Amino acid sequence: MRRPWGVLALSVVAVSAASAFISLQGPPPSPPPSGDPVQPIAFPHNTHAGQFRIDCQYCHFSAERSLSAGIPPVESCMGCHTVIQGRNRPEEVNKLREYWNRGEPIPWVRIYKVADHVRFPHMRHVSPQGGNLDCSECHGAVEEIEVIRGVAQPLTMGWCVDCHRKKEASVDCTVCHY
Repeated sequence: MRRPWGVLALSVVAVSAASAFISLQGPPPSPPPSGDPVQPIAFPHNTHAGQFRIDCQYCHFSAERSLSAGIPPVESCMGCHTVIQGRNRPEEVNKLREYWNRGEPIPWVRIYKVADHVRFPHMRHVSPQGGNLDCSECHGAVEEIEVIRGVAQPLTMGWCVDCHRKKEASVDCTVCHY
């Protein structure tokens, strides 16, 4: 009597390989959520990064040496806004001052997030010792966006793998999944 185990094993391998290939392509882009996140302060990236050309890493100072780019503390913002009133949007600067006066952090709503089983170490991508990538390669032209409300990139595995291949970076699974 023939054992069907060989056929079963081959079927499992074929289905697993097909699933892996499909997941490399990433899921189809999902429609934008019904209502983008609303931030507690309408921070104008186009004013700070665009008009005044403040480098991303001035505010997101941990990006070059940490897993996370970090969110600037109120103290960083107030370093300038103790003397700069904010002529374009004084009501937003007043909200900032209210957080400062209460000694509270700004409860920013996270926008950019990869899946929980993925590790995206910023320092390996933006530091001179790492990939030395420009922030816009993943985040888009934030210097042209008034208030960031949604993710400009798909942040899928396929999108990241394509970038790694173009940059001749490792595509070994353990680079991102550990």
